[in-house]
Amino acid sequence: MSAQSISVQAAGPQPDAASLTDWIAVVAGAIGALMATLDISITNTALPQIQGAIGASGTEGTWIGTGYLVAEVIMIPLTAWFTRLLGLRTLLLVTTTAFVLFSMFCGLSDSLLAMIVGRVGQGFFGGALIPTAQVIVRTRLPPRQMPVGMSIFGVIVLIGPILGPVLGGYLAEEVTWRWCFFLNLPVGIALAVLLLVGLPRQSPNLGLLAKADWWGIAGMTLAFSCLTVVFEEGQREAWFESPMIVQLSLASLLGFVVLFVTQKTSADPVIKLSLLRNGAFASATLIALAVGAATYGATFILPQFLSTIAGYNPRQAGGIMALSAVPVLLLVPILPRVVGRFDARIMVALGLVFFAASCFVDIGLSPDSAGGDFTVSQLLRGVGQILAAMPLNQVSMAAIGRENAADGAGIYSMARNLGGSMGLALSGVVIDQRSAAHSDTIREALTANSIAGQARLAVSGVSQGIDAATAKLRAISQLSSLIERNALVMTYSDCFWLMGVMIIAMTPVVLLLRQPKKTAAAGLVAGH
Repeated sequence: MSAQSISVQAAGPQPDAASLTDWIAVVAGAIGALMATLDISITNTALPQIQGAIGASGTEGTWIGTGYLVAEVIMIPLTAWFTRLLGLRTLLLVTTTAFVLFSMFCGLSDSLLAMIVGRVGQGFFGGALIPTAQVIVRTRLPPRQMPVGMSIFGVIVLIGPILGPVLGGYLAEEVTWRWCFFLNLPVGIALAVLLLVGLPRQSPNLGLLAKADWWGIAGMTLAFSCLTVVFEEGQREAWFESPMIVQLSLASLLGFVVLFVTQKTSADPVIKLSLLRNGAFASATLIALAVGAATYGATFILPQFLSTIAGYNPRQAGGIMALSAVPVLLLVPILPRVVGRFDARIMVALGLVFFAASCFVDIGLSPDSAGGDFTVSQLLRGVGQILAAMPLNQVSMAAIGRENAADGAGIYSMARNLGGSMGLALSGVVIDQRSAAHSDTIREALTANSIAGQARLAVSGVSQGIDAATAKLRAISQLSSLIERNALVMTYSDCFWLMGVMIIAMTPVVLLLRQPKKTAAAGLVAGH
């Protein structure tokens, strides 16, 4: 059974408007994608409590997030093949059930090994829930209602990583960190019911196992899993000074070589990289990678600033992070009507400009900056993300056609996730290198013998009845802390500047996108 036949079978005849069953399928796909994207970041703010409960150190605790991402990035490109093998409904029911079971396993874990095993299982089975949501929209909705479905998918992809830290921080502080995982049980049950109602049963095509591209699967697994670990752990392991990072990099390179060879030799490659020969699809994928890097970079840097500089707790930081979701929710009812009427390329370009502007607004940070100073940038970031993501999802799928929806969605989602890993890695590199450089620069200018340094020591030395030597040592310590604090603030500003430049550099790529064909009913049905 070909990918095309599966797409047609999943979609059924779609005249002018989608049926209630079609919309149930779309909602089910959206809930599954939300559950998977939410769990990417839900442990971030709850990590200290989780580490304390399972006896993990700070370095060991990073694998709680890394394990999820590594497994997810393996599954995402495999989803199209599993769809052809099992059928869409069977695949989603299996992955939803397994995702919930591994979530329960995480919630009941009392050791690091058990938690990592659970997170790997979550990531692997959750990886199928993201691209299939896009496939359901592409195959179940007629062209005139496609913007609504793609808008739902775009909102889910944006809202999940934003709400994850907010929800995780709240549950960890007010209830227990275990509910970060137990929450998936009722959601998973509701999702399974919707899948049974909304998707037709399909016969599995187990004959694909005999002629599967096993070398391609092995190469892809090795390439992307090792690459993700390199991105996630490289900074903590001092990059190529670490034998582990060197070995993983070589393993990833070997995997890519095997993968590219099988693209030429296999009759049915596990991942159709040939789709990237389509200029419009390749351009949309490249932009998605860059936006993913900037999005995850921002969600990494901002909580650090609010915690280390402003002294915010996880719930307070989560409230500031959630501001970027406000424009997304407000624009959801409006943008689907606009996407079908205006040039998608203009909307993507505007989104990139707003996103870049949000980064440049945060360049002027100071040690006295607090959460309120991020209000404008967070709102601009939300507008930019939704303006870019909504039409970009539609353009990417329209460029490759319905018959390639599953394979295209896998590549597109994988690029966004790899971009996120790259954004986190680059942010770590910049913070490590630039904070040291800024600290050295400030120390060279502000010495104990300089006028400014003596003035600062004199002010700090006016003390509360302690001897002069002790007062001077305390003043030097305070001055050193102040230098490090200012250096860190300058480094965060550098990070936002680099992200803004990267996003602006992507705007010319928009010209390579192709506007989807307009339909007579581009205005959509108001009821939807």
